[in-house]
Amino acid sequence: MIMRTEPLLLTPGPLTTSITVKQAMLRDWGSWDSDFNQVTAQICDSLLAVANAQDDFVCIPMQGSGTFSVEATFATLLSPESKTLVLMNGAYGKRAATILERMNRETVLLDMGDYLPPDPQEVDRILAEDADITHVVLIHCETSSGILNPLEEIAEVVESAGCELIIDSMSAFGALPIDAKTLPFAALVSSANKCFEAVPGFGFAIVRKTLLKECQGRCVSLSLDLYDQWQYMIKTGQWRFTPPTHVVAAFSQALVEYQQEGGQPARLARYQRNRDRLVAGMKALGFETLLKDRWLSPIIITFLSPDDPAFSFTAFYQAMKQRGVLIYPGKLTVVESFRLGCIGQLHDEEIDTVLSAVADACQVLGLTAMTTSQSNQQNITNTAITV
Repeated sequence: MIMRTEPLLLTPGPLTTSITVKQAMLRDWGSWDSDFNQVTAQICDSLLAVANAQDDFVCIPMQGSGTFSVEATFATLLSPESKTLVLMNGAYGKRAATILERMNRETVLLDMGDYLPPDPQEVDRILAEDADITHVVLIHCETSSGILNPLEEIAEVVESAGCELIIDSMSAFGALPIDAKTLPFAALVSSANKCFEAVPGFGFAIVRKTLLKECQGRCVSLSLDLYDQWQYMIKTGQWRFTPPTHVVAAFSQALVEYQQEGGQPARLARYQRNRDRLVAGMKALGFETLLKDRWLSPIIITFLSPDDPAFSFTAFYQAMKQRGVLIYPGKLTVVESFRLGCIGQLHDEEIDTVLSAVADACQVLGLTAMTTSQSNQQNITNTAITV
């Protein structure tokens, strides 16, 4: 048995990886060598297969964090004449809007606040009243709160309106099912260090081929041009610029382990079990979730800070860290909170370790009043919903 010498990452990525994924990074690769090119090609083929998108889509990897791939997708697919509806209910929807603003692309915002999902009927109304909207951006799982947004219902509305859907599935793809044969979308963007349980360093976009073929010369960025990256890979098998070779090798190993576990259904089942055990254990300790049970994703959970003067996130974080667990701060605007991730190499033993660490941390901090503060509850009630 391998003894753990590093902390558990209860985060939405980077996350806890297997020892074998780490070991895959011990070999050096030539970035232009045919062996490495084959690894890249196999990864792209595997990702298309996970999305059941082999026939009509292409997969383009992109150096950098997932946000690099989101920006590359916007910059490549959206023309200066485009108009995009961004569905926001957290930090990553806001980030998408900021990217589009920097690109001088016209946008319309549906802002649901911190924790409410976008209503498909409201999306339908906005699209019906504004025929100039060409694209819609949806965050599949908004990890600010942990909410899983209604992707299938939104996709149906967007298709009916004759618009194109871009899905930021950064923290969901690989665990939540995606079937390009039945789900209409233009592009889906994700990252290596999420549900495939690899390490940070590159993201990827799965883009409908007919759309990408129309995008030559559109992107004003040299390095973020998905069309050029795609064409260069077709011609040479290589990345245009230096790839993160060790990260790519780790992802290749992570894909092997993903399939060995049973692929998407098995990964989702484990994450759901992690979520259910975390929620039950935390509630038994007196903590409350931000979201109602029906909106809890199997990716990350937001817990409300307790109404106890002895509680501060900094002190709680340090107490958890001393017990070998790293957690995430809250990312909400109206309530105090913190987050626990369900993804990564976490099984029953690790969840038991986390819950034990929480119990110990509460005891060390002297927490007694674990109910949520009235001000937190009032802030949730008063959260504004604006279009």
